[in-house]
Amino acid sequence: MGNTNENYMASEAKFAKIRKRRRGTDVLFRNLFRIAGVIAAMMVILIIIFVTSRGVRPFLGSAEERVDLKYFLTGTRWRADQGIYGLGFVIINTLIVSVTGGLLALPLAILSAVLITRIAKGKLSIFLTTIVETLAAIPSVVYGVFAAGKITILVRDLANLFGISTYGGNSSLAVILLLAIMTYPTMTTLAVSGIRAVPKELDSASLALGATPTQTSFKVIVPAARSSIATGFTLGLGRAFGEATAVSMIAGNALAGPSWNPFDITRTLTSTMLTGLHETSGIDYEIRFSVGVVLMIVIVSMNLLVHAAKRRLEKKGGAVS
Repeated sequence: MGNTNENYMASEAKFAKIRKRRRGTDVLFRNLFRIAGVIAAMMVILIIIFVTSRGVRPFLGSAEERVDLKYFLTGTRWRADQGIYGLGFVIINTLIVSVTGGLLALPLAILSAVLITRIAKGKLSIFLTTIVETLAAIPSVVYGVFAAGKITILVRDLANLFGISTYGGNSSLAVILLLAIMTYPTMTTLAVSGIRAVPKELDSASLALGATPTQTSFKVIVPAARSSIATGFTLGLGRAFGEATAVSMIAGNALAGPSWNPFDITRTLTSTMLTGLHETSGIDYEIRFSVGVVLMIVIVSMNLLVHAAKRRLEKKGGAVS
């Protein structure tokens, strides 16, 4: 009996040490995660403070150098060489090409996700997933070179069919096609994750009720994954709005607008910030930070709109995140 108690006490002491060690490890990693979260939040806050503090300077200077805020937000001409900074048409152009590119990529992303998760099996599904992930990892400048060498030629030839002259293919349509290609992998990846997270019971129940696999995929599975699909659309739009290098190579940087003709050259917020950034100074340099502030506001506003639409969809029925 005495040996049994001693063994029990020894085992308890051993397990107590293990539990204490595990609690210590748990506390350590929890604190590390908190620190990482605080650092990430601080970086975002610092970026916002820095860009905003520089972005308001053009509107607070002397009367001779001050930029008119109203014209800056609503103007239809951008001539840095003449000190004319009208960003209104640039905002409209950015919304047109980014949202259109995202909407063009969304159905393709959903169809690809259904193919990967519902139709392709085994190695084929893995192969297609790898291709999508590889597309997401391609640098922006590579997309830009591809667009300058191929998409612009495609747009130019298409315009020639209708007897329309273009600036070598540089146009709103070229930017839209480019952004659709660039946002497609992000949307597809999130859609695949959402569809795979749908409970198999929904699939089995639909098939048991007599629905075909195609009907089940598009009327049951995809609607159930709409939350993840909406998240992918949001992230895709974020990339579209923030893309600078590739867009600058084919946009053409129009001096006035908006550009309603898809074969016309355009100008976006990011291309406005990037073009000639290192060759300028003074007010022309500071105004690019102002454009950055507007870009952040546009991105946040679009995210809020997408999330509001997402919440309305989720109220109509359960959705898998």
